Amino acid sequence: MSELARIEPADATGEVADLYDQLQTTIGVVPNMVRYMANSPAVVKAWMTLSGALDGGVLPAAVRHRLALTSAEYNRCTYCLSAHTFLAKNVAKLDQAEIDHARDAASDDPHTDAVLKLSDALARGRGSVADEDIKEARAAGVTDAEIAEIIANLALNVLTNYFNRFNDTPNEYPVLVTPR
Repeated sequence: MSELARIEPADATGEVADLYDQLQTTIGVVPNMVRYMANSPAVVKAWMTLSGALDGGVLPAAVRHRLALTSAEYNRCTYCLSAHTFLAKNVAKLDQAEIDHARDAASDDPHTDAVLKLSDALARGRGSVADEDIKEARAAGVTDAEIAEIIANLALNVLTNYFNRFNDTPNEYPVLVTPR
């Protein structure tokens, strides 16, 4: 059961209507998640701003979608798991094996594997990680810029995971997988 009111594009006014127009222009759709976030335009702006900023960072889209899959699996968010499985396949062009690996915080690529393992360690440690986790990431070539973005992506993903879990957001993406 949804906890927040759903604001449809046809019913949006003022700042929410403007944000919906921006989303239509940039991504071509107003996701169901945003229709609930719109109860507070500040939340929609926060999600859009952080997402947009990280799109211009050092971590490529294929890695960011893997990070989102790792987080969605850990946080048991079916909405985000479905969305990022769809995007990983259709936008980032990841194969099914890499998508499946990402759900387990792993990758066949050693650098990406280190990125996912560090993010998973951060999530499980609630922001704290063992020195060994950092050493392993650095040994795989993970840079300071990447570490900063791993933390920021984790924060973004926790926002969407928790938001959608709380709200039980109806999924507009094919539910191909559910959390294990």
